[in-house]
Amino acid sequence: MSTAESWPSLYNWAIEVFPLQSREPVQPAGVYLYDRHTIYKFTLYWTLVFYAPAYILCAFLAFFNLMFPPTRPLTPHKRTSFPLQLTSSYFGVPQTNNAGEIPLAPYSASPLPDERDLNTADTLQYRARAIPNEKRSRLTVALLVFLAFVIFSVAGAVVGSAIIGYVLAGLFKAGHFNMST
Repeated sequence: MSTAESWPSLYNWAIEVFPLQSREPVQPAGVYLYDRHTIYKFTLYWTLVFYAPAYILCAFLAFFNLMFPPTRPLTPHKRTSFPLQLTSSYFGVPQTNNAGEIPLAPYSASPLPDERDLNTADTLQYRARAIPNEKRSRLTVALLVFLAFVIFSVAGAVVGSAIIGYVLAGLFKAGHFNMST
């Protein structure tokens, strides 16, 4: 019986199972964990091994999707904006638009502002608002998304392994079992 402090401490699991009759609960070639912090450490490492690659794969997919977004086809799809024809007399006769036709609005003659009116504060309200982080590049956003995935994978592994590791340590200690690595 030895207490393993080095990770991964893998050994032949068959010494625990075959044959099961008339065997001691602790095998001489077995490696067991008894300390709850060591159990947490092993659970954390194995959770990172199996948990983080899935997040990293999704992070790469998100990174490349943001860096190289899919392109739209060059020819637009020919469809009407409202394909359902309303036949009720309440709406009148339905207007049909061809695929490339844009219905025109009636002309309204509005006077152009004078040059002296352009300098007033009233005209500033019509200016488009600035986009926040407008100078942030596509690479920066993609890297931020990638780093968010990596941070969430590590945080999820730490929290998950803390819960699982300490629950397993409590169960094995309460049942007087020996936890093999």
